[in-house]
Amino acid sequence: MNIIIASAGRTSSQLAKVLLKQNHNVSVIESRPEVLQYVHKELPTDVIFEGEILDPDTLEQAGIKNANVLVASTDDDKINLLLCYIAKERYNVPRTIARVNNSKHAWLFDEKFHVDYALDQATIFSMMIEEEISAGHMMVLLQLGKGDFSLVKEVIPADSPVIGKKIMDLNLESVIAAIIRNGNVIPPHGDTVFMEKDEVIALTDREGLNQLRNLFNSQSVDKK
Repeated sequence: MNIIIASAGRTSSQLAKVLLKQNHNVSVIESRPEVLQYVHKELPTDVIFEGEILDPDTLEQAGIKNANVLVASTDDDKINLLLCYIAKERYNVPRTIARVNNSKHAWLFDEKFHVDYALDQATIFSMMIEEEISAGHMMVLLQLGKGDFSLVKEVIPADSPVIGKKIMDLNLESVIAAIIRNGNVIPPHGDTVFMEKDEVIALTDREGLNQLRNLFNSQSVDKK
């Protein structure tokens, strides 16, 4: 996959290193001398393109005509929006990802400016806190679909109401992806029975998360 990262700060440089280890083709664009001095110590010289981020010549030298993904990660929201817009309108880049520096601007990062994924750190942190509070002891492993879906893990406590019950009998609004029991992965089926200390991994939306919490978490049983 061909990936362009616009701006080479510490986070972007670490992202580039991870992507390179995964055998992706990565191009990093940067113009600030003090940042270039740092990034040349972190990344191979041939992936670094020195120039203004919005300059078409710089973008084309970095390979934007063949890019599959553009990551606009500058500390200026206006530049990130323009980059995503140019990437789609002029170069037909399939996927654009933009960093949101000021949450007040988050509403702009949508299809109007051709932003496929907006990374708003404040919103992400608040969602993680909300998920942690709403899930009780349930662990959120991964956020999917801009936070609409979650991959979660819960260890079934001794007094959970699901112990001894089959998956098919619970009318779950979530998908049980796996059950880890005594160190072994058990593929879930409709007649699979939950047991104490089962580690249940499930894919769920927000409504399904509440249902899982009520079914699995012993705290909810104490309130009844």
